[in-house]
Amino acid sequence: MRSHYGGELNSSHIGQTVTLCGWVHRRRDHGGVIFLDMRDRGGLIQIVIDPDTPEAFAEADRSRTEYVLQLEGRVRERYAGTENSSMPTGMIEVLAKKLTVLATADTPPFPLNDDFANVGEEVRLKYRFLDLRRPEMLERFQFRSQVTSKIRQYLDRHQFLDVETPVLTRATPEGARDYLVPSRTHSGAFFALPQSPQLFKQLLMVAGFDRYYQIAKCFRDEDLRADRQPEFTQIDIETSFMTDEQIMDLAEGMARELFSDLMHIDFPTFPRMTYDEAIRRFGSDKPDLRIPLELVDIADLVKDVSFKVFSGPAQDPRGRVVALRLPGGAEKLTRGQIDEYTRYVSIWGAKGLAYIKVNDLSAGIEGLQSPIVKHMEPVVMDILTRVQAENGDLIFFGADRAKVVNDAMGALRIRLGHDLNLLTTTWAPLWVVDFPMFEETDEGKWTSCHHPFTMPRCELEVLTQNPGAAKSVAYDMVLNGTEIGGGSLRIYNVDMQKAVFRALGIGEEEAQEKFGFLLDALRYGAPPHGGLAFGLDRLIMLMTGSSSIRDVIAFPKTKTAECLMTQAPAPVDARQLRELGIKLREKAE
Repeated sequence: MRSHYGGELNSSHIGQTVTLCGWVHRRRDHGGVIFLDMRDRGGLIQIVIDPDTPEAFAEADRSRTEYVLQLEGRVRERYAGTENSSMPTGMIEVLAKKLTVLATADTPPFPLNDDFANVGEEVRLKYRFLDLRRPEMLERFQFRSQVTSKIRQYLDRHQFLDVETPVLTRATPEGARDYLVPSRTHSGAFFALPQSPQLFKQLLMVAGFDRYYQIAKCFRDEDLRADRQPEFTQIDIETSFMTDEQIMDLAEGMARELFSDLMHIDFPTFPRMTYDEAIRRFGSDKPDLRIPLELVDIADLVKDVSFKVFSGPAQDPRGRVVALRLPGGAEKLTRGQIDEYTRYVSIWGAKGLAYIKVNDLSAGIEGLQSPIVKHMEPVVMDILTRVQAENGDLIFFGADRAKVVNDAMGALRIRLGHDLNLLTTTWAPLWVVDFPMFEETDEGKWTSCHHPFTMPRCELEVLTQNPGAAKSVAYDMVLNGTEIGGGSLRIYNVDMQKAVFRALGIGEEEAQEKFGFLLDALRYGAPPHGGLAFGLDRLIMLMTGSSSIRDVIAFPKTKTAECLMTQAPAPVDARQLRELGIKLREKAE
């Protein structure tokens, strides 16, 4: 039905007769001549219909926004003074000789052109099929397709096999709730949708496939944020007989090639930073290195002051006291803005946000402005020396349990960096390595920092005696403060895997019930192996400058895991429930 995409025409097509199909993006009637901007997957092209072709003119006259058209016409150069430099096709137009309305359209619930700005996200998601027509959205998904194509080419070139793994599997503890699927043929039993292909890709290594990849759908029933969805896409990679450094080099090479080929951005070699250093300097295991602000520990200076807000956490082995220097902040921030930042850090459990304004260092205590200085006189100048304070600086403080301080002050650092335009570069990638094997829960139990199949850096005896001190052979790729990929070497020894299960409180019987197939496989010659997975949606979000992964997923869910377009999830009829052996509990009044 078409010979060309209209948006891909250029000056080399002048004089050619073309057949185009697409949607009316905009219609203008200028003194008896009708101009249509037609939109297709290639972009926009201006169509001219004059009264010399009465049948085409009549069809154009009744055409409205979003009508679907087919037309035949001649490509010509635009008249001098009518060119449009903002359109790739702005130097040419098509003079239509034949035009057919293939489908009419109701008036859309929101404009798909430049007047789109104030349309709410709920309306966009309800009419997602219209939202996706917008050129901005089309460009994002064309770019996403280019990214996945490049990834496949890169991994194919490195001898990886594209292997599909099951979507219906069994529930496994990987850190989030599973989506469960009831089985009709096995009453009372359930499948689970995979949180990742983790166990299957390890089994492929045991099977000798050696190098595997998959662009896989994954599912997690968890609370949502701007960068989370209940179903998401993962670039999943696993390989045998490679060290952690070799795997990181492979993944880094892929990332650098993507940015170079598609965005003309050349990254240097990614720096490595340990988890402990990242937490100490930035309060986060995914630090945004574009922001030059850093946390400075001062617990040793304040452990004996009378100010219990500081001395209490300083004397607590699980506490932390830090200072964050904002250069020039005393002049940049008003008291009202400081109060707003105080409310902001409370989101992460901080009970307040102490500060000192450095007006005049040469005047000593008298040159400082803060309600806490009187409680800190013996050490306050030592603190300012440690943070390298200068006149005009503003020093923020965090003091509480270490997790609260890290979360709150790390978030404050990011907020200040963006609010005050402190970013020193556009892109800042790095690897964060040497994660702890375990994190302690509020109940005093251990949970996996990554997942329970991660290889520890220590021997089995050390892991057993002091699991809290064990480090893992794990690595995360971080870009601009967002984790875009993470992985590890895997445990390939049965005894080590059982030891990790024991540390997590998983006994022999439970381990055999949930992971018996993996433990059995490890007994039959499992090779050393490891891998990683990239979050494709997050990666595309960053590369396209989008504010949410919902903008780079064709049919996303809302923050409450609903699809407004299809109205899913939805009730099912009683017959289907009976077949599955399920009875719904009545809601309490």
